[in-house]
Amino acid sequence: MIRRRVADLLISIFVLLLFHPAIHAAILLDRVVAVVNKEVITWSELYRIMESEASEQVKALNDEERNKIFKNNEAAFLEKLIDMKLQIQEAGRLGLQVREEEVKEAIENIKKKYQMTDAALEESLKKEGLTFEEYKKRLSDQILISQSINHQIKSKIVITDEQVKKYIESHKLSLAGEEEFRLKQIFFRKPKDDSRRKELEEKAAMIVQRLKGGEDFSALAWEYSEDPSAKIGSDLGYVKKSYMAKEFIDVLSPMKAGDVSAPFWTDQGLHIIKLEEKISAKSSDEQKDSIRKQLEEEAFAEKYRSYIKSLRENARIEIRL
Repeated sequence: MIRRRVADLLISIFVLLLFHPAIHAAILLDRVVAVVNKEVITWSELYRIMESEASEQVKALNDEERNKIFKNNEAAFLEKLIDMKLQIQEAGRLGLQVREEEVKEAIENIKKKYQMTDAALEESLKKEGLTFEEYKKRLSDQILISQSINHQIKSKIVITDEQVKKYIESHKLSLAGEEEFRLKQIFFRKPKDDSRRKELEEKAAMIVQRLKGGEDFSALAWEYSEDPSAKIGSDLGYVKKSYMAKEFIDVLSPMKAGDVSAPFWTDQGLHIIKLEEKISAKSSDEQKDSIRKQLEEEAFAEKYRSYIKSLRENARIEIRL
């Protein structure tokens, strides 16, 4: 009987230790969540990436709320991290390297842009949970990926005057120009069951109230929006007036930069939009330059997707999340 009680006590202590927050976190931090061509990705690495890319509003949440957001997004972030690993590996295979001077120059540019001293930069890194060496490694990886993309994709994209002309003709555009709007969006897909419309409208109304209370649009988009743009700051970029649904035009007409709309329905679903910037019609040359840039971006996006797909098809990837 005594032995059994001792055994039960030991089991109880073990269970308590196992689920103690600090020890439970340490166990999670140590586990492997993916293997990419024999290169391991740990949960701690994934978590640190999510932490560093989260908005200030997400970072300010309590542990439970923040971890809930991270849990909901960890699969998407893991896919992004796998793509990064594949690109770094490919850059290494191509023999591309980043010189120490390039990293130093990037750091100096960042300090200049944000008017930071060495001490201020180190303090900022400390708040992010990064050492200076870890920060340098991240910058080096970003530069390496940029070099690889330039080598593999961007250098091979050429948009001719003829392509610009064909685009104008095929889209029946007038070179007189038109207004453009830079938008952010929180979006809920149209429910199959009409009974859920009221539920979504109440949720949207709650979000608008939080926005009026000063909360960040991008942070709330990250938490609630069903649009892919939620993971990139909810930014839809610049949208031409002629590409917009009538509902968007009607809502945007009275809005000024910085305004947030009331929730409104379209055939796709329920929208809340923030007008970041309104750009007046461009001149003929400006519009041609804009179209050329748009075609370059579209060509890049297509080639980049194909590039990543090819890297993945030729890689050994094991996900253990």
